Amino acid sequence: MRATTRLTAAVAAIVAVTALSACGTLQEASDTAAAVADTASTVQVCTTALSQAVSSVDTSSPEQAVDQAHTAASGLSDLAATAANSTVDEALTALATTLREVTVDDLVLRPAAWLEDRAARVADLTAACAS
Repeated sequence: MRATTRLTAAVAAIVAVTALSACGTLQEASDTAAAVADTASTVQVCTTALSQAVSSVDTSSPEQAVDQAHTAASGLSDLAATAANSTVDEALTALATTLREVTVDDLVLRPAAWLEDRAARVADLTAACAS
C-alpha cells in the first residue's frame, strides 16, 4: 500500500511539473504572439501616418492648406489612439498638434517656420517608427 501511495505521489508530482512547464511554454508563446501583433500594428500605423504626414500642402491657397492640415491632424490623432507603441503615439500626437494648430497667418507670414516645424515632427515620427 505504501508503494502505491509513493507511486501515486510521484505520478502527481510529474504531472504537476509537466503542467507547470506547459503553462510556461504557453505563456511564452502568448507573449511572443502579442509582441508580433504589436509590431504589425505599429508598422501599419506608421505606414499610414507617414503617408498622411508627407502629403503635400498647397501653399498657393492658404485656406485650403489649413483645411488639409486640420483634416490630416484628425486622422493622425485617430491613429495615435490605436498605436501600440507609446513612442509612436507621442510622435503622432506631436505631429497632429502641429497640424491642428496651423493658421492661415502661419502659412502666409511664416511659411518656412511652419514647414520646418512640420518637418521636425515628421522626422520624430520617422525615428519613432524605425526604433
